[in-house]
Amino acid sequence: MAARRGLALSIVSQLGCYPLVILSVVSLSLIPLGVGILTLPIITVAVRNLADLHRRFAGEWCSVPIASPYRPHTDQNFEPLDLPSSLRRTRSLLTDPATWRDLLWMTANIPVGLLAGLLPVWMIVYGIHGVVATPLFWPLMDDTYGYALTWPVHSTYTSVLAFFQGLAFLFFGFWSGTRLLRLHSRFTHRLLAPTEKTLLSLRVAQLTETRSEAVDAQAAELRRIERDLHDGAQARLVAVGLKLGLADQAFKEDPATAYRLLRDARKANSQALAELRNLVRGIHPPVLAERGLDGAIRALALDLPIPVEVDSDLPGRPQGPVESTGYFAVAETLTNVVKHSGAVSAWVRLRHSDGLLSVTVGDDGSGGAVLRTGGGLHGLQRRLATFDGTLDLDSPVGGPTTVTMEMPCVL
Repeated sequence: MAARRGLALSIVSQLGCYPLVILSVVSLSLIPLGVGILTLPIITVAVRNLADLHRRFAGEWCSVPIASPYRPHTDQNFEPLDLPSSLRRTRSLLTDPATWRDLLWMTANIPVGLLAGLLPVWMIVYGIHGVVATPLFWPLMDDTYGYALTWPVHSTYTSVLAFFQGLAFLFFGFWSGTRLLRLHSRFTHRLLAPTEKTLLSLRVAQLTETRSEAVDAQAAELRRIERDLHDGAQARLVAVGLKLGLADQAFKEDPATAYRLLRDARKANSQALAELRNLVRGIHPPVLAERGLDGAIRALALDLPIPVEVDSDLPGRPQGPVESTGYFAVAETLTNVVKHSGAVSAWVRLRHSDGLLSVTVGDDGSGGAVLRTGGGLHGLQRRLATFDGTLDLDSPVGGPTTVTMEMPCVL
């Protein structure tokens, strides 16, 4: 297995790094002429895809996770072969240290990837030759034929030596495969992992973005509350006041009309109270304050038209803001399940370990859900990011769908 992976690694390294190093250097040299401004952003996409592929190799094959070090682009509306857009993207790429580290890694990976990938395969193939071909067919070989580095094979004695030396090559070929892959993963981690400065820069950028999103979300929530109060409860309370005034004027001359107005005022007052309760429930549900996240989600599950199994193992209550965010995240996810998935059942699992609250929502629906910009799940992902939370979606076509949300918190 390790030898096959090493062979694949060496092939990908040579077929990818050779041409991309040449194209990158040519694009950089042509920037003063303007041609490189158009070609460098396109070449860099291929370079970063190749680097991401090797990061995935290191994580999946050798358990050496490598985070992405690239800065987010400020210009999200990049159009290839458009000079102003390419100029902005090229300027962003040239000021990103990860671009230069990728170029250094590709250059070094040409010999390193070839050696790490082909050496175990060569030893295994050469070992099989010494174990099988040389002992059987040495009489048919030329008198000057020699196996390995030490002797010509011209007798049964030397063919037996070749057999044992072939066994040694086989042993070291299989033994070195995994170890060379690990060494290559560490080499890749050394050059492709983000530096401390880059991590700090990415962290600052993430905090700036999440702070901006938190401010926008808070402003939108305040506008929603103001709109609901203005269009709902406030209008009904104004109507109550008008009806009471009219009832006061008509009380002496037309008691029947006054009674009808009072009845309408009482009905409008009840509706206003119901809308205020719904508004308060949308801000912070009373059941969440009374029963905590576990009880609130169980109460939420009982109101859904499909059976929802809740599996909770929380030894305490999360912090208030995290608890509220987790509740509304589950509520929105289950609403999507009912509306779009076609599921007949769903489940929710709550766990807390190592300072991390994990909420998993799954269903047996048709699947095919995607995280697209502007969609409900993307908005949910952005709200979780305010708390340094993450959202992971697994929804193959045909189902099932699993949404895993995690937020750091203390119980």
